[in-house]
Amino acid sequence: MKRLLLFCVLALAFGQISVAQQKPQYTQYVFNTFLLNPAVSGIENYADMKAGYRSQWTGLQGAPVTSYVTVHTPIGSNYIYGDANAAPGGGGTDPYSRSYLQDYQAAEPHHGIGFMLVSDKAGPISQTNLNFTYAYHLGLTDKLNLSVGVSAGMNNISLNTSQITLENEFDPAISNGNNNQWKPDVGVGVWAYSGSYFVGASVQQLLKQDLYFNTNSNLTKSQTVPHYLLTAGLKLPVSDELTLMPSVLVKVIDPVPTTFDVNMKMAFRDIFWLGGSYRKDDSFGALLGLNLNSSINIGYSYDFTTSALRTVSNGSHEIVIGILLNNRYKVRSPQHGF
Repeated sequence: MKRLLLFCVLALAFGQISVAQQKPQYTQYVFNTFLLNPAVSGIENYADMKAGYRSQWTGLQGAPVTSYVTVHTPIGSNYIYGDANAAPGGGGTDPYSRSYLQDYQAAEPHHGIGFMLVSDKAGPISQTNLNFTYAYHLGLTDKLNLSVGVSAGMNNISLNTSQITLENEFDPAISNGNNNQWKPDVGVGVWAYSGSYFVGASVQQLLKQDLYFNTNSNLTKSQTVPHYLLTAGLKLPVSDELTLMPSVLVKVIDPVPTTFDVNMKMAFRDIFWLGGSYRKDDSFGALLGLNLNSSINIGYSYDFTTSALRTVSNGSHEIVIGILLNNRYKVRSPQHGF
């Protein structure tokens, strides 16, 4: 009970951030950039399926827990069966090597489609987001692609009143209201990528929606706000075996100050990688990943909390499992992504 009370006090202290940050945050976003930008749909010439789970601020009762399933795939036989960067049958091409980056060619124009289901629970409030995505990929030069994408779906938000104890059981803020709501959800994004870098911009939760758990128009209502996300990353080969991959994610969410994540991955060929991250005024993270074979890869991260919550939090855990479907060229890691 003391931990729950402390969590509530801290939540109020950082209320401005918690109100505005309405979408889940991820440390493993470089491992699954599709979560941030619909323009990534169909970027590889196989179907990319991932399942993730994040437990934030472990040790705190009611702390956020996020789980998701995503899948996206290309459409277009010229790309699926004739991608200029496709590895020979049986694999063997390292997309992080100097030779691959030197020989890289832009992908064939093609379409991509995808689907994501994200569940996020914090205390008595649960959100479930279901979205379908579409993207079109076009070669701008011999080395550079540009894709434009859109996502559309529904967002469900619900309040479990059985987990709330009130002084007045008929509190007008939640009584006689709608404790389970469905709202439309739309997002857009662009993604520029070559063999050695990517730059992306997206807007999530583009449609502002009123959120309320009562029918009294005189009471204050919450409102969803757009989330503007800017991402960029580089591949920097150190040797034929080792590649550094710095990346950054900038979040612009009114009315809170702009925040950012900085990551550095170090990949040993296309077999495994490890790295670190920093999230402004929030945490440091340790990351690692392993490409088991041409069908399965896995990533794990642990965040060391640096905010005021560090006194009561045991950090945050996140794990992602990826499955490469219809991987006809038996690649172990992304050819066009990171």
